[in-house]
Amino acid sequence: MEEIKMYLDECKEMMNKAIKHLTNELGKIRAGKASPAMIDSVMVEYYGTPTPINQVASVTAPDARTLFIKPWEKSVIPEIEKGIINSNLGLNPQNDGEQIIINIPQLTEERRTGLVKQAKAEGEQAKVSIRNSRKEINDELKKLQKEGASEDEIKRAEDNVQSLTDEFTKKVDDILDKKEAEIMHV
Repeated sequence: MEEIKMYLDECKEMMNKAIKHLTNELGKIRAGKASPAMIDSVMVEYYGTPTPINQVASVTAPDARTLFIKPWEKSVIPEIEKGIINSNLGLNPQNDGEQIIINIPQLTEERRTGLVKQAKAEGEQAKVSIRNSRKEINDELKKLQKEGASEDEIKRAEDNVQSLTDEFTKKVDDILDKKEAEIMHV
């Protein structure tokens, strides 16, 4: 039945969004290596408007311990520094007049453990989102059954939704395992 296929596609799409969101959030958790994505969430006051840092400067990571932030206008340097300090990322910006340099400190064992917990919390959010997608689609399938769809078709569709749920939950676990290994690697 065409409607069932549509719901299964919708379910897969919602679960893919959960995975995409998870990888995006985990990219912000630094694993000791400098990455421009670490400061994507930093907002800079630019002509009175909070603006993402990547819209007022280029951010590069020339090595594993350093970030260079080169603003397109030198007048923005103090605002970028303020934005980084206020972001609670634990980074200490230094300004050489042309650009801002951030040296990424070595992670302590305690900090690594905290980052793993943070990553696992993000993973749990993704799993909740996946389970919510399953529930939403199963509810839609039950409505179809009440509207006259055959019980066998609905049962098959629910089995497919469950196998999608299992598949995407495993993806979350795999992503988390990889991130945990990355964080704990010294």
